[in-house]
Amino acid sequence: MDANEIRSRYAAGERNFQGADLRDADLQGADLRDANLRNADLTGANLHNADLTDVNLNEANLMGADLSGADLIIASLSDADLRDANLQDANLIGAKLSMANLRDANLSSANLSGAELSCADLSHSTLTGAYLSGTTLIKANLHEANLSGANLSITNMIGANLNGANLSGANLSGANLIEANLIECQLEGANLCRSNLAYAKLNGASLGNANLRDANLAGTDLTDALLNQTELGGTILSLAETAQHSRVS
Repeated sequence: MDANEIRSRYAAGERNFQGADLRDADLQGADLRDANLRNADLTGANLHNADLTDVNLNEANLMGADLSGADLIIASLSDADLRDANLQDANLIGAKLSMANLRDANLSSANLSGAELSCADLSHSTLTGAYLSGTTLIKANLHEANLSGANLSITNMIGANLNGANLSGANLSGANLIEANLIECQLEGANLCRSNLAYAKLNGASLGNANLRDANLAGTDLTDALLNQTELGGTILSLAETAQHSRVS
């Protein structure tokens, strides 16, 4: 199936394109709202500025696809392969991306508010300036992801892996980071006020000029963490583990 065929069939009222072969298809600006593209092969497809609202892309192959500026509101992308995909400026409000593979994907300035990303692989992805407020990232893999300047306020990141991630200047106010792995994470200038970091691992993390006011650090491992000019007013530290080994100035 080529781009012209799917556009024509969609215009005629067809919505079921499950398993379609659309590799390298030029679907820039296409209107495919409510379509069923489950298990479709869209490797390398051009979906720039496409309207994919409420589309079923579960288990679809979107590896290397261009989805920049695409509208993916409440779209279903569970178990989808989005490695190396370009999702810059994409609208993913309420999208379902649990178990999706987004390794090395570009999500800079994307809107992921309220999206479901539990157990998704976002390792080495770029999320600079992205909006993730209210997003669910339970046990997501964000190893060495770039989240500098991202908005992660009131995000659920219980058990997430953020080892080596760049969160400098990010807004994590009210975020739930219980048992999260933040080892050697860059958090310079980050806003972590009222966040829950209970039993999180912050070994070797850089927290210079970060705001941890009223945060919960009970049981948190701060071994070798850098706390230069970190705001700790009102922080719960009574059960913090190895906090005495942190470097504060």
